[in-house]
Amino acid sequence: MVVVLAVSIVGYYSGNATAVIYENPNLFASGNNENDEVGLTFNIYESSENVLKILDILDEFEAKATFFIGGSWADDNVDCVREIYNRGHEIGSHGYFHKDHSKMSYDANLEEIRPSVKLLEMICGKKVELFAPPSGAYNDNTLAACASLGMKVIMWSRDTIDWRDKDVSVLIQRATKNLKSGEFILMHPKAQTVEALPEILKYIGENGLKTAVISQILGEQ
Repeated sequence: MVVVLAVSIVGYYSGNATAVIYENPNLFASGNNENDEVGLTFNIYESSENVLKILDILDEFEAKATFFIGGSWADDNVDCVREIYNRGHEIGSHGYFHKDHSKMSYDANLEEIRPSVKLLEMICGKKVELFAPPSGAYNDNTLAACASLGMKVIMWSRDTIDWRDKDVSVLIQRATKNLKSGEFILMHPKAQTVEALPEILKYIGENGLKTAVISQILGEQ
């Protein structure tokens, strides 16, 4: 069963988690909780070197993930984008120039999202149907633009905040503590993330869970 009312856990900055309920059927922060699957997501606007290290670790653990890729980065790193796809991972859009979508009109959202989708589809030869807004910032125009493009908007239930914090043990705890089936874990291609990822994957395997791409957790594959 696909979860339509997605729950996102925020508030890591203060140390207190607050549950936010999304009532839009095109917006998801978690998915199917019946198949013991969790989704690893990576938002990519930098560091092909770390991306390749992440791919090697995922291969080692026979894990799959969803990579939300910025168009401007993809344009300069076509081979890396293709490598992500060829290794069996899912490709989503992270916009083109990492803009604040919560401040953008409907047309501006379209102009930012659509070119990134077209580029990623050209590189990978597969339709792109998922969008992760940079910094989790969106508005009704974002949701409407994505709906018109046939895309779902993806948030997260766990934010490792790896772009800010370098303590590997903290990242591991944020990703794994009381982890439940159907959750989405947000990460970025940082050195500390590369270091934390094997322990995160070990925890997932040792606790009866497995990784799956987001569309699969949403019940679409």
